[in-house]
Amino acid sequence: MLNVLTVFGTRPEAIKMAPLIAELERHPGKIRNRNCLTGQHKDMVAPLIELFGIRADYDLNLMRENQTLEHITVNVLQEVGRILREEKFDLLLVQGDTTTSMAAALAAFYAGVKIGHVEAGLRTFDKNHPYPEEANRRIIDAMADVFFAHSEKARGHLLREGIADSAIAVTGNTVIDALLDVSNRPYSFTGTPLETLPFGQKRIVLVTAHRRESFGGPFESLCKGLRELALRYRDEIVLVYPVHRNPNVRQVVNAVLAGIDNVVLTDPLEYMPLVHLMKNAYMVLSDSGGLQEEAPSLGKPVLVLRDVTERQEGVEAGTLKLVGTDTDRIVAEASRLLDDPDAYQAMATRANPYGDGTAAIKIVRRILDDAGAG
Repeated sequence: MLNVLTVFGTRPEAIKMAPLIAELERHPGKIRNRNCLTGQHKDMVAPLIELFGIRADYDLNLMRENQTLEHITVNVLQEVGRILREEKFDLLLVQGDTTTSMAAALAAFYAGVKIGHVEAGLRTFDKNHPYPEEANRRIIDAMADVFFAHSEKARGHLLREGIADSAIAVTGNTVIDALLDVSNRPYSFTGTPLETLPFGQKRIVLVTAHRRESFGGPFESLCKGLRELALRYRDEIVLVYPVHRNPNVRQVVNAVLAGIDNVVLTDPLEYMPLVHLMKNAYMVLSDSGGLQEEAPSLGKPVLVLRDVTERQEGVEAGTLKLVGTDTDRIVAEASRLLDDPDAYQAMATRANPYGDGTAAIKIVRRILDDAGAG
């Protein structure tokens, strides 16, 4: 029996780990999986635990108001280390590039437990963009033993860093597994804050933006671009922006965008309504890594509100376009997609390079093969 500890603490991790957890638990005679929730984004993860039916075997409950990266790192390192000392595990699985994942991987490295990195090999090659994610994922990959890369490009990054080809499995991204699952479930906006949106009458533009590296002047410029876009197309679009709870985000968003009649500012949406809003949107403007991967599966062009992206496959495939945080650039590129049907279709009809919804199956198959239990 292979003893596996799956660690996650943020909303994106929960979404991307959910299909993998479900697949691990389809092999009860071969795998004993235990789930550890760190609580890095506790309030945002709780609805996902219910949505996906995830069992919480360990809940570290580490979230604190105005928590620092140092607080998260120290406490995850100590608490995951304690779990690894108290119970024998053969493999620790972490996802992506969060501080939870980095600290949990470090705890496993110290404990001599094998590390599997889901979504390994993402790179911008700029340690400060995104911050702290680029540094986190490089640190994880320096310690990991098996690397689940979402694409051939990610595999190439790992090979150039000296990772053995035999340690890498190209699987696609588990976020597509989760997206296809949830997008096929029935959902109605009735009784929600979004029930009055003019679906079918105006084009819905979904916006998410919250990156730390944009705080300050760049984020204000970004929001001014959104304001100008909304005012220019006041009779044609509704801009829907679920606003992150970080005060650095909320203060600027409210100052620049509140009170515009075709801008809808909401609290962060749970995953189910977010997916179905994306299905009904015309396009997406976002700095989110997850949405860069998800929206193309639903045929939605993505304008990336960052200067660099680790999702270069999407840029090369034509499903994503980098526009940064410059006010004029945001307005110009969004206007092009709103005014030019050919430009819109050129992005909307491209194949998604991030997988076909079978990533979790491929990951578990590799885990079992490595354990000699395939």
